[in-house]
Amino acid sequence: MDNNLLLHGMVLSAMPIGEYDKRISILTKERGKISAFSKGARRPNSSLLAASNPFVYGSFEVYQGRSSYTVHKVDVSNYFDGLKNDLEAVWYASYFMEMAEYFGQENNDESERLKLLYATLRALESKKFSKNLVRIIYELKTMTINGDYPNVFACLGCGSTDNLDYFSMERRGCVCMECHEKEGGFRIQNSVLYAMQFIISTPVEKLFTFRLSESVENQLDYIVTSYRRRYMEHEFKSESFLHM
Repeated sequence: MDNNLLLHGMVLSAMPIGEYDKRISILTKERGKISAFSKGARRPNSSLLAASNPFVYGSFEVYQGRSSYTVHKVDVSNYFDGLKNDLEAVWYASYFMEMAEYFGQENNDESERLKLLYATLRALESKKFSKNLVRIIYELKTMTINGDYPNVFACLGCGSTDNLDYFSMERRGCVCMECHEKEGGFRIQNSVLYAMQFIISTPVEKLFTFRLSESVENQLDYIVTSYRRRYMEHEFKSESFLHM
């Protein structure tokens, strides 16, 4: 059995091991999230020095041992250097990485999560979108990939697809005007409904193609953030930097 593998992915995190090595977490297309040793990566003349850092996207030649992976070579496609001159962008990117690392699993198909992460960093680096909108899109699409996202396509009371004018946190989705008194919820703008439907149903490759007015973005932010905090049941340490 050949234990040498070529994996395509992105470095999520890195930590020093011993005097010269690193252990890196990589979200890969082929093996999901893996932990790998990058030997000698902290030596000044190491070929793995720049490639063993968060945000690095490329092809990783690794050896699979009995209980761990070892990186031999990295062909870097993107360092995302454009983020490094913007401290706030680095904070957002670190938050996205932490979320991907928390939900990513080994030996699982994480290709959609990897595509989302790459597209999100590209959008963040482009500066075409507000960082807050990039975060909202990333969070809601992550919920979609996880299979735990709000129902915004039909009323949770009667099943109607018309007049979905209210959103209920308790029911985890939309309710129509007729069911509002019984099911509860608060009024939402039509543009907010359309934005949620678009984010949930659109392929990752076409996700970052729109902007929102301030009022629409604010209400969408409230819904997505409230839903995430209520149903994800996990606090991400890097999120605190987004509110500084």
